[in-house]
Amino acid sequence: MQLAIIGLGKMGANMTRRLLASNITVAGMNRSQEIIAELQQIQGFKPLSKIEDIVEQLPSPRIVWCMLPSGEPTEHMIKQLSDLLEPGDLVVDGANSNYNDSIRHANLLNEKSIQFVDAGVSGGIWGLEVGYCIMLGGESHSIEMLTPILDALAPNQREGWSHTGPVGAGHYTKMIHNGIEYGMMQAFAEGFALLKNKTEFNLDLADIARLWGHGSVVRSWLLELIADFLADDQELEQIAAYVADSGEGRWTVEESIKQGVAAPVITMALFSRFASQDSSSYGNRLLAKLRQSFGGHVVKDKS
Repeated sequence: MQLAIIGLGKMGANMTRRLLASNITVAGMNRSQEIIAELQQIQGFKPLSKIEDIVEQLPSPRIVWCMLPSGEPTEHMIKQLSDLLEPGDLVVDGANSNYNDSIRHANLLNEKSIQFVDAGVSGGIWGLEVGYCIMLGGESHSIEMLTPILDALAPNQREGWSHTGPVGAGHYTKMIHNGIEYGMMQAFAEGFALLKNKTEFNLDLADIARLWGHGSVVRSWLLELIADFLADDQELEQIAAYVADSGEGRWTVEESIKQGVAAPVITMALFSRFASQDSSSYGNRLLAKLRQSFGGHVVKDKS
């Protein structure tokens, strides 16, 4: 089994490592050559110096998995691939693209009989170790082509990935997933801020986070991450209370307005991130640290 992965950032590189560990050959391309040199040390990795190498190095039908930032970088690459690939080849967009863009990209590629799948990928920087949750939109025969790859990326074969519907459904499902994530993270941040401010009890926040992870109805992986980083630093004084948003929370709120479906928790979580730019609260420092813990997102140093 072979595929090309374009974009070897934190997610793309770790996905590549996981695939290589399952004896799937990966031809990789990235703007920075440092990661290319590192991955070349692993058997089964083939570097691509230019996009045209995909046609020469991969057997037909080719699978090209893009892990580029959403927006213009992905847009540009889809157009390049539409001119390069042949009928029957398959393009997967694994970035956090807007589902409307994915539908448009599928139509562009379908004009040339090139298959398209939109894949919402969750797992952050921990996916290499524990596997990825993958939400897929596209035709059944396209998903079938990807099955060995999906089984290798998922925590267990046939678990951790799902064909959620037609083109656009993968990224739509991931968008809602991220909106829910916003609300969950905000609730944890506010709750731990209340615990922190109850100074007369001198609460051990790391111990409480670990406690809630056993039998509590709020137990979750996010809570495990909170317990881990609070064990090292409960004050978080060097973390700036600035919480960025990746865009999917905005799209979720826009979708709720479009559908007329109330989503007050997700909406307020998004607005709280906007407000964090002018805040120094403990809750926002914890929220920034939590984003770093699961996704490797950069935090701002307070200094």
